[in-house]
Amino acid sequence: MLEPLITVVGHVGRPPRQRTLAGGTVVADFRLASTPRRLDKATGQWSDGETIWFGVTCWRALAEHATASLGKGDKVVVTGRLLATSWTTDQGEVRTGLEIDASAVGLDLSRGPATQQRPERVGSAGNRPDGPDGPGEDQWSEGVTADPTTGEVLPPVPRQVAA
Repeated sequence: MLEPLITVVGHVGRPPRQRTLAGGTVVADFRLASTPRRLDKATGQWSDGETIWFGVTCWRALAEHATASLGKGDKVVVTGRLLATSWTTDQGEVRTGLEIDASAVGLDLSRGPATQQRPERVGSAGNRPDGPDGPGEDQWSEGVTADPTTGEVLPPVPRQVAA
């Protein structure tokens, strides 16, 4: 079944809340407000339209990164699957909301520059794996050579120590 994809630019309404499910999967959610602006050509004045609120859900690494990166009021761009949800209030009223199951979230750079911090890769024990160049070095470190035909990582050449 095809689900509609959507990209929304808006402001974070509250900081992401992160939790871990029973199976260990990390999930985070936050509210996103998108308010259209219109220019009245007759008066030359800008006016705000009605704010549309979305619930945004992020999974796994995206959830962790969104929680670490986003705060209330940040202008973001969210892409994902659009879902309509319905529920009944305690008073018996049926309500409908819009949710985005996010596949990507980013800061809107029209507000200013941002830098990316790439997280350090970790081994299965939570530490950087020991590699051919010693503790804390992995197989993708500089100085590792690979066979140009097969791509196989070749054994390290012993380092020469200057006298």
